[in-house]
Amino acid sequence: MRDHVRVAYRELLAPPELAHVVRCLWVRDGTAEETIVTPDGCVDVIVRGGRAVVAGPDTGPVAVRLDAGEVVTGVRMRPGAAGAALDVPADAVRDRRVALEDLWGRAGREAAARAEEDPYALVDALRGRLAAAAPDPRVLAAAARLARMPETPVPALAAAVGLGERQLRRRFAAAVGYGPKTFARVARFRRALALIRAGEPLATAAAAAGYADQAHMTRELAALAGRTPAALAPG
Repeated sequence: MRDHVRVAYRELLAPPELAHVVRCLWVRDGTAEETIVTPDGCVDVIVRGGRAVVAGPDTGPVAVRLDAGEVVTGVRMRPGAAGAALDVPADAVRDRRVALEDLWGRAGREAAARAEEDPYALVDALRGRLAAAAPDPRVLAAAARLARMPETPVPALAAAVGLGERQLRRRFAAAVGYGPKTFARVARFRRALALIRAGEPLATAAAAAGYADQAHMTRELAALAGRTPAALAPG
């Protein structure tokens, strides 16, 4: 899940028939304070001020500020689903914010207008796209496996989903937005972040997340969250 620091944020369940590709819908209320969005391997479609923007998979922290009282809604897709759902290679939007109408034309504008009042309108638009081009099930499986076990070597991952390494790398980048190694790096970071925020000692969190040592974890958190582990710890 992306982080929304000091901002009212709530998630809504995805329709059951799309739960394998849509992680959640979400609503965020602005407070005029800056929040840092950190990488999570997901692609979001965000509606703000009647305009829909595709937030590609990030490789670093992104600062966002919403006006007090402003309401933003979004749909977060599971890793591996974005390429098919958006009808564009996910690596084409990596570290970018692209207007949905630039990808879908008039359909993107219409979906944004409807979603300003009802975030499920975005799900309806995605449902139609997914009916025409379903996500690659092998990449979905590979991403889910890496999210659970980011230490999995690429050769073992490829074998587990029945693909050659070159095929996996190519399909993974197009569907997820970056290659398996980068995704594993993000997954390891998310694991460390969760442990730190749960109050685990930093050395314990580093070992449990799979880092070589605490210094390694500190460097990775600085790169991916823009903060030190101490700044991310509770209290």
